[in-house]
Amino acid sequence: MTASAPVVVEVDIPSDVVGTSAGLAGVMAIPEGEGPWPGVILVHEAFDINDNMRRQVQRMAEAGYLAVMPNLFTEGGARKCLMATFRALSAGRGRAFQDIEAARRMVLARPDSTDKVGVIGFCMGGGFALALASGSRYDVSSVNYGRFPKDADAVLADACPVVASYGARDRSLKNAAAKLDAILTRIQVAHDVKEYPTAGHSFLNEEEEGAVALRPVMRMILGAGPDPEAAADAWQRIEAFFGEYLH
Repeated sequence: MTASAPVVVEVDIPSDVVGTSAGLAGVMAIPEGEGPWPGVILVHEAFDINDNMRRQVQRMAEAGYLAVMPNLFTEGGARKCLMATFRALSAGRGRAFQDIEAARRMVLARPDSTDKVGVIGFCMGGGFALALASGSRYDVSSVNYGRFPKDADAVLADACPVVASYGARDRSLKNAAAKLDAILTRIQVAHDVKEYPTAGHSFLNEEEEGAVALRPVMRMILGAGPDPEAAADAWQRIEAFFGEYLH
């Protein structure tokens, strides 16, 4: 990051949405210069808001977006909240969705915000980004190694444009890119879906994460870890796609 890169700061997210986490927190970065700017809501991985996730927030602000990442584990960290968050993702409703909605409303209520907002998610957050593509709340969605919602055809029937990236070495999402591309083509949703042959899960991260003892297993099963070449291409696609639909 450059010396003048936007600073990522801790924020309290107003909980005016019914069913949000008590004391909902998150992180935010604001672009340099004068607005107004479109907004982007980022949804974090299963490892909580760590350095990798803060860099993604900063990257989106550098690209010219009001970037906010709500902490879906506000009420007790990953150990307490992880399973409940995955249950909400599977059900398509619940506190995690309400927390993300509170962040969206916070961005849109700012005087330096336009009326455009996108969503981007990684790993667990990629699943949320795909589910949230449905309806009219977001203008564009970026899905990064995210799982499909149940009955994906029906859920995505009225989806916003989607840009998605997967790694071929990720055994947990085998053929996911081809399946998503086929669904979005069939229901005529604008999209850009790509699978990277050398990449696995979490390839957009700049460093490995998770317990050190588990990393060899994660690499074996998920192909997890950074892939700078694939990441550079994916970010170029994401920024071009967001630029088309948010500016």
